[in-house]
Amino acid sequence: MEPAASAAASGAASGASAAMPEAFADPQYLAAVVDLLGAIGYGQLSAFERLAEDAAMAPSIADKVAVATLAAREVNNVTRLRERLGELGADPDEAMAPFKAPLEAFHAHTKPRDWWEGLVKAFVGDALATDFYREIAAFLDVDTRELIIDTLRDTGHAEFVVDRVTTAIAADPRLGGRLALWGRRLMGEALTQAQRVAAERDALVALLSGGVDRPGMDLAAVGRMFARLTERHAQRMADLGLDS
Repeated sequence: MEPAASAAASGAASGASAAMPEAFADPQYLAAVVDLLGAIGYGQLSAFERLAEDAAMAPSIADKVAVATLAAREVNNVTRLRERLGELGADPDEAMAPFKAPLEAFHAHTKPRDWWEGLVKAFVGDALATDFYREIAAFLDVDTRELIIDTLRDTGHAEFVVDRVTTAIAADPRLGGRLALWGRRLMGEALTQAQRVAAERDALVALLSGGVDRPGMDLAAVGRMFARLTERHAQRMADLGLDS
């Protein structure tokens, strides 16, 4: 068991609230939830950092304000996830730490060259991660599932990006070809990263596999999940006026 998960199991055993869902009596389940909240928490912290960088590239003051506002919402979500980790007896920093390297590697491989690539990355890349975590959330207790879905809820970012990108492509159709290639690259990198994270975290693999009293996913179901992720990506690219 990972250090953060061990700390969570210990803390939960010694002082868990009576209202805590019964599922948390299973150390393996607790470890999986800690891993998942840690991954989402670091992902949203990273999203805040990238949105701040995007704001610096924004072509207008209105765009800077819009993106900065979205960034501020990410910080609020990180705070809520860290508070939940603390309630589970986990150290939030330790829970988030294992996801720092893989997420930073993904961002290093997909560094946008300009404002437009930054917008598409935020829309497409973050949405792929959101879809992946929502799929996993289906296997969780109600309270954890609702927290994850709420913190991953779109707060107007999609509408903002679609408006800006489609308007820009209408003015310069050549931009569409470049952004379509960029979107396909993001898809490949994001799926590779999602598969890597799922495979390297034993607790998450166990969660997806199910248990005696919990449903799970066999290989065919996992394949269908990634097919759904691909279909949603294609729809988002279409929303942007881009080929997937």
